[in-house]
Amino acid sequence: MLNGKVVLVTGGTGTFGKAFTKYVFEHYKPKKVIIFSRDEFKQYEMAKVFSPNNYPIRYFIGDIRDQARLYRAFEGVDYVVHAAALKQVPAAEYNPFEAVKTNIVGAENIVNAAIDMRVKKVVAISTDKAVNPINLYGATKLVMEKIMVAGNAYVGARDTAFSVVRYGNVVGSRGSVIPFFANLAKRGVRELPITHEDMTRFWIRIEQGVQLVIAALEEALGGEIFVPKIPSMKIVDLAKAMVPDCVFKFIGIRPGEKIHETLISEDEGADVVKMRKNSMDIYVILPQFAPRSSIYDKYRESERLGRHFSYKSNENDWWLTKEELRKMVKPFLRRGS
Repeated sequence: MLNGKVVLVTGGTGTFGKAFTKYVFEHYKPKKVIIFSRDEFKQYEMAKVFSPNNYPIRYFIGDIRDQARLYRAFEGVDYVVHAAALKQVPAAEYNPFEAVKTNIVGAENIVNAAIDMRVKKVVAISTDKAVNPINLYGATKLVMEKIMVAGNAYVGARDTAFSVVRYGNVVGSRGSVIPFFANLAKRGVRELPITHEDMTRFWIRIEQGVQLVIAALEEALGGEIFVPKIPSMKIVDLAKAMVPDCVFKFIGIRPGEKIHETLISEDEGADVVKMRKNSMDIYVILPQFAPRSSIYDKYRESERLGRHFSYKSNENDWWLTKEELRKMVKPFLRRGS
């Protein structure tokens, strides 16, 4: 699908962007990959791995808050993967206007630029925190989802389609608990801080996140939210997998934090169907309104999961075993960060 195409990734120097770029060059022959981000040093570091001399790649400094810059960057682009965001929950709480400018106004800018520059498809990356949000980060990502889905109503006669992928915590991503515990273990700390003894989380490997986005690029007609079926884990089990002889210090949940995460709410359940793509089971949340009736034709024969269906980390039927957890964290313990 991406052979001979121009693909742009916003926030392309992040964990997802680097993994996505690697996957694309390993499995496709794109005409060009454009890395759009605002940090020139991260682009410099990424170019050491993916040099414009060896790959059809271009590094484009810009901010999604700047609509004019997006118009310039989107010229001639076939597909956009929107990964740029302010993601840290505490930072968003203390800098709400900045989170709104990037996560909400930035999403509006992407919709406008993609339509006017005739981008074929845009896939935006969301989070479980957008479901029944209790913090500002989650609230801004919920609005981002709504903007992307509604963007399909504005395309007119153009072929642009907007869709969303929504998934849980990425194993070992920057700022996540695994590198944090690994650093404590490296320093010989055996008393690990745990927010709550019952806390559960969804976990996804970055490679699975990339494959989900590829699936969305291939399958989306416009307006769908794609959610992967992924395992859950208990934070206390993760801590024991990393430091078997550890003891816990329960410090209480942080502002804006949930004990359990939800990827699909009961209110969305009536509009959910299931599909399999790229060796992955995927839930598809269909839009309640769709400018293109073809989306309903495509999924007409698919079984709806029902109005009482929901997908929560503590009610999951797929849990990581202790052995799977130990295997998952081993690379981080070796490097200690």
